[in-house]
Amino acid sequence: MKIAQIAPLAEAVPPRLYGGTERIVSYLTEELVQQGHDVTLFASADSHTRAELVPCVPQALRHDPAVRDPLPHVLMTLEQVRHRAAEFDVLHFHMDMVHFPIFRHLGHRTLTTLHGRLDLSDLQPFYRTFPEFPLVSISNQQRGPMPPVNWAGTVYHGLPADLLRFTPEPEGGYLAFLGRISPEKRPDRAIEIARRTQRRLRIAAKVDDADRTYFERSIRPLLDDPLIEFVGEISEQQKSEFLGNACALLFPVDWPEPFGLVMIEALACGTPVIAYPNGAVPEVLEQGVTGFLVRSVEDAAAAVGEAQRLDRSQIRRRFEQRFTAARMARDYVSLYQNLGVVAGTERAARRLAINLHQ
Repeated sequence: MKIAQIAPLAEAVPPRLYGGTERIVSYLTEELVQQGHDVTLFASADSHTRAELVPCVPQALRHDPAVRDPLPHVLMTLEQVRHRAAEFDVLHFHMDMVHFPIFRHLGHRTLTTLHGRLDLSDLQPFYRTFPEFPLVSISNQQRGPMPPVNWAGTVYHGLPADLLRFTPEPEGGYLAFLGRISPEKRPDRAIEIARRTQRRLRIAAKVDDADRTYFERSIRPLLDDPLIEFVGEISEQQKSEFLGNACALLFPVDWPEPFGLVMIEALACGTPVIAYPNGAVPEVLEQGVTGFLVRSVEDAAAAVGEAQRLDRSQIRRRFEQRFTAARMARDYVSLYQNLGVVAGTERAARRLAINLHQ
């Protein structure tokens, strides 16, 4: 199939540091190429891919000091996609909603993966206005707040099987927190769990400008504890060691988590996860197999000891069975093919019309 992947522009594909959506777009794109598909990636020029790369901006917008407003750059990218749309069987968007008005006439040839939370009241009337677009959720729970829409399916995220190294015997003995510092991610809970268990906690996290005040007022004062180490953002290459040598990953989220990529990154390393059962967390974790679902700091502290008795080889096997990029790509191809009957007929008609007029 000829497939266009349209990525967000905030980060490169894959991102240098934090960037969950762009990372998934990268894993999906590379695996589709590996499986023999003809893929074109619309992304920032500092992206790296085996697909055809269409450079839409010189560099990821988050790292370009000249960019004040990302919207003009996004709209110019959509114009590039629109100009080439006839070349593709499927246009797969990862920009949530901004493309809907422009591509309404091609909605039946698009697939849109919604990567964020959908419980915000402003979203409901929007999606009611554009019911014809086929949508993909990244968990079943994510769908809950939505009005009736054209759900094409749910596709769980996946990682390349060889991306992160399995660590059968962790050497660090610490608890890990990985992601970003924000109120909904609850790093304060992670710190309290570490204090209750008297275990070291290593925090590898990004601080967005929007969360800077929260970090300075609520989290930085807690970092004076000698048990707590703030590492900052880490690269993909550092994750195997960081997660693999942890005795458990703490994921104490306090929001309707759409998926939780960091959880399957930990599972790939064989590291169990201790998490609050919010959003998609119960869909990802298997209680007593790959980690523990808890509802309080006290429960989480008790689970730390239990987590160390879990079979890390079994955790890795469950990752391989459920959360690889190969499985993710196959799931998406099935959805593309469901769109392809109509799209293929339309494309053939366009080609015939072009030939007749030559």
